[in-house]
Amino acid sequence: MEKYFLDYNWTVMAPELIILSAAALLSILDLLLKEEADRRVLGWIGILAVAAAGVFAGSAVGNPPYEILSETYRVDDFALVFKLILLAGTALVLLASLREIRLEGERAQGEYVYLLLTALLGGMILTSSADLITLFVGLELLSLSSYILAGIRRKRPDSNEAAWKYVVTGGMSSAFILYGMSFVYGLTGTTNLYMARQRLFEAYHEGYESFVLLSLFFMLLGFGFKVSSAPFHMWAPDVYQGSPTPVTAFLAAVSKTAAFAFVLRVLLATYLFLLQAGPWMELVAPALLTVSAASMVVGNTAALRQIRTKRMMAYSSVAHAGYLLVPVATAAGGMLFESTVYYLMAYLMMTLGAFTVLMMVERDAGVEDLAAFSGLSRRSPLAAAAMTVFLVSLAGIPVTAGFFGKFYILTHAVTARDFWIAAVMLVTTVISYYYYFGVIRMMYFRSPASPKKVPISPGATAVIVLTLVGTLLLGFFPQFALDFLERLDWTSVLHPAGGAAGN
Repeated sequence: MEKYFLDYNWTVMAPELIILSAAALLSILDLLLKEEADRRVLGWIGILAVAAAGVFAGSAVGNPPYEILSETYRVDDFALVFKLILLAGTALVLLASLREIRLEGERAQGEYVYLLLTALLGGMILTSSADLITLFVGLELLSLSSYILAGIRRKRPDSNEAAWKYVVTGGMSSAFILYGMSFVYGLTGTTNLYMARQRLFEAYHEGYESFVLLSLFFMLLGFGFKVSSAPFHMWAPDVYQGSPTPVTAFLAAVSKTAAFAFVLRVLLATYLFLLQAGPWMELVAPALLTVSAASMVVGNTAALRQIRTKRMMAYSSVAHAGYLLVPVATAAGGMLFESTVYYLMAYLMMTLGAFTVLMMVERDAGVEDLAAFSGLSRRSPLAAAAMTVFLVSLAGIPVTAGFFGKFYILTHAVTARDFWIAAVMLVTTVISYYYYFGVIRMMYFRSPASPKKVPISPGATAVIVLTLVGTLLLGFFPQFALDFLERLDWTSVLHPAGGAAGN
């Protein structure tokens, strides 16, 4: 029976509607406030909106899948867990940068807050989309907001360069994704992911194998740019370096999480038949593993030569994209979702924590290179200790969140008998120790340029504490997180909602 607009249970979209309303409200308030007014209140409103959206998303976890808008938008455990990660990351970025809004010397304080919310909204749409059109809308909302955020410091040439490079490479990646989607629509006559899967299966066995694979590889090419995997990572160092540090943190953790949700949703909802047939093992998995290995090698080796901290972290992000591609490539194995989500949770905590310390140190030193960390253990012992934990976790040292994240991914590779990628993971992880411990060496074994304490704002302090606690808890008690993830219905992402109320 046909359903009308008001017949749907719109409370399932409460998180998205809250973020949308908050972004619209903040844009109006920003116009009404006087030019010299303190716009930190907009940041607090944004944080409250994100917290409210998180409450609604968290309360819906464990409910049956629900589809609305002619099955184009889907709310299931997969979408809700990814939304919670995105919401947590955005809240932490906003909290850490409340004071920084005033210190940049730009008249874009209000835009910064509501552009973060629109980027978040785009990521949330990505996680729930069951249709190629809504997927692309979410992707572009996230991308366009991120382009503006990267260049929000209009008076700085490096920020302008970052935005320009991000727009060019992002537009190119979107074009590849859209071209791949056009093949899917041409082969199937539908944009619905689940209907397209069945028709792609039929097309594949009716002589259109090359076109089906071509659609997948065009989309994977675009995905490579979005997750900054090698050899599609060229934009990352310049964009990370030129963007404001809070924006860099958002791109490194939140935007990357949304991109991987996009990858998993499209691969598993639309190309599931390839996971169970020869083409996946013969063509797709080797291609993904090759990109994964290239990302690990290029990311970790290029980071060795960096003297600017944000560029080093950019190459580190490329390497971590390589680690995350391993369970995607071996998707036929067990615990795909649990290990991927666990790693993303750990990566969010340790990355946002590290960037928050970095933001405080660079602001105090006035420089953006490793020398800014000289003697930090004597100027701010707690910040140095927290940064050490974050870096050790990023390196994957036992017993940390990063270690268990890599361990579960390594288990994927061994279970799938891809021993060579497991070897690459181990070797490149050891290589990463050099540049991560290089920062630690600067903090503890170099003399400070100034004896003054590093001032850390209350918001940044709260974020450092929260991410430090999260990193330690995920490291010391990983089973609690895994038990929670294992109780969720991840298989719902593989199938239409069927008899759910929203159909």
